[in-house]
Amino acid sequence: MVHGCLLMPHGCPWVRTPGCSGQSGQPWGCIQAPPHCPVQGMVVFPGLCPDLMCPFLPQASACRPGAMRCSLKRSLTAALAASFLLLLLLLQGGSWQEQDPLEVEPGGLAPATVLQMLQPEGAQRILRDMDDLSALHNVSYHLLAGSLSPRKKFLAVGLASVQRPRGYYLPATLQSLFKQSTEEELQEMVVVVHLADADPRWNVHVAANIARKFAHHILLGQLLLIHAPQEFYPTLEGLKRNYNDPEERVRFRSKQNVDYAFLLAFAANLSSYYLMIEDDVWCAKSFLTAIRKALASQEGSNWATLEFSKLGYIGKLYRSSDLPRLARFLLLFYQEMPCDWLLVHFRLLLTQKDVIRFKPSLFQHMGLYSSFQGTINRLEDDEFQADALDLPDNPPAALFTSMPIFENYEPLKAYGTAEGYFWGKDPAAGSVFSIIFHQPARVTRVRVRTGSDERQSDFLRAGVLELGRQRQADGRDCSAYTTVGTFEKGTFERRGLESGMPGPVECVRIRVTRDQSEWLIIQSIDIWTTSGT
Repeated sequence: MVHGCLLMPHGCPWVRTPGCSGQSGQPWGCIQAPPHCPVQGMVVFPGLCPDLMCPFLPQASACRPGAMRCSLKRSLTAALAASFLLLLLLLQGGSWQEQDPLEVEPGGLAPATVLQMLQPEGAQRILRDMDDLSALHNVSYHLLAGSLSPRKKFLAVGLASVQRPRGYYLPATLQSLFKQSTEEELQEMVVVVHLADADPRWNVHVAANIARKFAHHILLGQLLLIHAPQEFYPTLEGLKRNYNDPEERVRFRSKQNVDYAFLLAFAANLSSYYLMIEDDVWCAKSFLTAIRKALASQEGSNWATLEFSKLGYIGKLYRSSDLPRLARFLLLFYQEMPCDWLLVHFRLLLTQKDVIRFKPSLFQHMGLYSSFQGTINRLEDDEFQADALDLPDNPPAALFTSMPIFENYEPLKAYGTAEGYFWGKDPAAGSVFSIIFHQPARVTRVRVRTGSDERQSDFLRAGVLELGRQRQADGRDCSAYTTVGTFEKGTFERRGLESGMPGPVECVRIRVTRDQSEWLIIQSIDIWTTSGT
């Protein structure tokens, strides 16, 4: 069952569809555009046509009580027609600014009325072909706002939101997702919000608020608001108290696992890739383009999870083809442990042993208060970078060091996507950390960070960065180096390096210039290149 409102341009009156009638002779709310109108389609109205989503409805008498069960194809046609007609009005009217979300006042509607208007049913068909998810087949989602796109997108961004005792960050998170993306990126993305609070009044209130603030993105198919009713949830009483967690904490995290399971199942067919975030994050500019770039670097590899933040389950990327299994996994073990721990187990079960995390991070936690009991949570990702278009290239390379390596803190962890950092013992004057490119590259910028929050004394006290040419036959070093700068307080960053080199660079080397008693942590090495000759 699909409810909605169709906007008609000037000169196109509302016409009841012939033969459209309901039970007991009551007329259905079917309205169809006349043949001379530029856009054709059919839409089904709820019992009321309030102002919230139909601010331009020419006459209230066009609404009829009741609703009609329509086919999916017809429903999608109606949704697309409504979106196109709104765009037509936007282009012709010229009174709305493209960069500002369309805001429509709810006009003091009762929550029950808003719920009736915003709740299309029928999203269950999204799960029809998931034979391995029989436990989810009977879930009937409430599609609170938005319409399913007939075309699979590149990326679905999913988040679940519940009422917090303190703080409310969902609008700011959505604003960041949309504002930090270009129009081209938005065409390849859909954001799915699962309003998962147990209080239906809160869900209705938030849905109305989001529909008002982000109507532009909803009508363009870029934002979906869904809700899985509580009747489909497993029991949240008498759960295992693993890790000696309080009963309230166990109930909260167990429900959170189910919230995400239902969200994942709904999103499985919407896109090629799925990005998990929370409802209180900032996004880097053009994060979608950065994700595309990261995926290209992993082409041919059998990864299960790519990470774009080091916090919890923020910025975790999955293939959409894995979502049915992940949804079932979360349901199966929903009361065992927190969601972020389950995600680690899922990655390991899919035989990805090591974390693949891209740096800098694309998402930053902004919430001050936790969604559990409103406790203060000042968690931040110190590797977040606000502009994803400025991410480094880090060309494929071999890495070598003359310093003894502590345990498994290998050089690759400072340069590649592996989690962690390089940790070398006993750095002395002349000790080196070398990056040998597989192919020569024109280096434009280098940034190196040493030390860490946990080991603040293990930074490079005195050192230089050198660019090398004439790679040696054994591929482990270069014969000629040019010093391009020195480290200041453990950090090096220099731009415009291409102007000081006569040709492409084959090696980048960090050289210690003074003995130090502390060990050396190299947190990250970022290298930018240009394709120019």
